Amino acid sequence: MSDSGASRDGFSSKAGFIMACIGSAVGMGNIWRFPIMVSIWGGMTFLIPYFICVFLVSQTGVIGEMALGRSAAAGPMGAFGMATERRFGKRAIGEAIGLIPVLGSLALAIGYSCVVGWIIKYFFLAYSGHLSSLGQDMDQIGGLFGGTAVTMGNNVWLVIALIFNFLIMALGVAGGIEKANKFMMPALFFMFVGLGIYIATLPGAISGYHYIFTIDPKRLTDPLLWIFAFGQAFFSLSVAGNGTVIYGSYLSKKEDVVSSGRIVAVFDTLAALLAACVIIPSMAAGGADLSKGGPGLMFIWLVNVFNGMPGGRIICMVFFTCVLFAGISSLINLYEAPVATLQEKLRFKRLPAVITIGVIGVVVAIAIQGIVSDWMDFVSNYICPTGAFLAALMFFWFCGKDFVMEQVTMGSKRKIGPWFVPLGKYVYCFLCILALVAGIRLGGIG
Repeated sequence: MSDSGASRDGFSSKAGFIMACIGSAVGMGNIWRFPIMVSIWGGMTFLIPYFICVFLVSQTGVIGEMALGRSAAAGPMGAFGMATERRFGKRAIGEAIGLIPVLGSLALAIGYSCVVGWIIKYFFLAYSGHLSSLGQDMDQIGGLFGGTAVTMGNNVWLVIALIFNFLIMALGVAGGIEKANKFMMPALFFMFVGLGIYIATLPGAISGYHYIFTIDPKRLTDPLLWIFAFGQAFFSLSVAGNGTVIYGSYLSKKEDVVSSGRIVAVFDTLAALLAACVIIPSMAAGGADLSKGGPGLMFIWLVNVFNGMPGGRIICMVFFTCVLFAGISSLINLYEAPVATLQEKLRFKRLPAVITIGVIGVVVAIAIQGIVSDWMDFVSNYICPTGAFLAALMFFWFCGKDFVMEQVTMGSKRKIGPWFVPLGKYVYCFLCILALVAGIRLGGIG
């Protein structure tokens, strides 16, 4: 039971749960970071280690966090408290530790809010025709983004983005989050496929596809390649001890978390590949430098490329609609852990909890607009890997093998193999530590 002792809201179906989890995983990492990682590291040269890392993380961390949340029917604080109570007979220490991923989720959500504020502005400008009116004047395109991503530079759009986000959350898990993701995720995939088909018809796009499927066997021996591939898989799959745990807590015990985790990994990877197959050939068709990455890729270079295409205004509209759906679905997940914590620990009802976190999110996000890049780097480099490691420690080490196997196989038609616990206990925990160390040493891999 949850700490509140009251009946909890939850997903009404496995499909709704999976769509919400896919929505939490499919975000900016898929759309602007994954394509640039594929580009920088040489197409298939990056994809091979990435697929291996996705397999390892999805088979351990994703399933483990889902099962941990479901077993406690609570967010990180309640779930961690349950784990330490099982191991040491003391719940308070686990709940205190569980505050780390909750605060990490809130901090990441606040930084992400600024990015979603940029997206909703560009979404509007794409539909109004303002972006297409800039043509391929890089001074104007760059100046538009430069005036947006600065201190107090995007207040109105940021507030609009968060009002939209929290209205969905206020409707509840089944009535808001589930319904929104059931619409946004299929629409996102449908539109990305359409974009991919159109881009494939453009002159010069073929060189982008050729690049994606190029492999350099010698580079596969570079340890940095594997570190970056794991970092991308780690953050793309949204394992940080918060979002997947809280979504798992809303899942019925009759549902199969093993198959759910695998489905989420497949569709998250598919979304990333679709984004790469849209963005890299687009850049190739436009003659742009494929090594351009970060926010500038989406808000500067791609706008320039789209404006040079036949039907570029429509392409820009569809693209930023996809990006908006990806951003909002991830933002909802990030804010859900702190909202649920207020409900569980302080007995807030849903609406007051959403409003409280919403006010905090709006005020702090407005204040950090000028330092959002450093803010996001700090959270993703330190807090997220720490949260993932703590969740793995609680589940795989503190809960005990029998409990872990019982919770993971509950509702499953097929029993998971005996490899699951040692793989999670040793390999996945080591990878979490590696992600934290690499983030510190390399200045960020997520």
